[in-house]
Amino acid sequence: MKAICVYCGSNAGNKPIYAERAMALGTRLARENLALVYGGGNVGLMGIVADAVLAAGGEVTGVIPRQLVEWEVAHRGVTRLEIVANMHERKARMFDLSDGFVALPGGFGTLDEMFEMLTWRQLGLGDKPCAFLDVDGFYEPLVAMMDRMVAERFVHAEQRADLWHGDDMDALFSWLRAYEPAQASKWMDEKRRRELR
Repeated sequence: MKAICVYCGSNAGNKPIYAERAMALGTRLARENLALVYGGGNVGLMGIVADAVLAAGGEVTGVIPRQLVEWEVAHRGVTRLEIVANMHERKARMFDLSDGFVALPGGFGTLDEMFEMLTWRQLGLGDKPCAFLDVDGFYEPLVAMMDRMVAERFVHAEQRADLWHGDDMDALFSWLRAYEPAQASKWMDEKRRRELR
């Protein structure tokens, strides 16, 4: 494991603890000798986590669509800044550069990026770990929704269990390093799926 992709808000949120945990995660990545891959911005939690990695002597690769560079939100102080054409290229490139994915609090973009990685893993297009590092219970309603997806048989229980969620950074890094992907099929009703062909 050499690099972790962090998805997080381009805003800092309304509680100081969000920024504090973003800073702590960035510092910890550098101390674990793990490079940061992220969205390339200099704003919000994105900028905070990148600055923390750099301040602790770590490496940071930002991947940012050209439009956001034109909006002047690109972080010019990172180790490497890759400019891509669009969001689709950004997600694919971040996947290629990363060995795992961690979400801090964020908005639509954060969820979009993390759930695409979860979907790719579910479909067998990747086998990299995905984790929600919770801050002050931010992700608890989302996790409850995922548990309901399992209860209603839209998500396999083993695939849900394959996703880490918690607020303990020591536990997060231990889980990332020991990760082995679930082998459960996306299709819970294989017989029914064959009948529908």
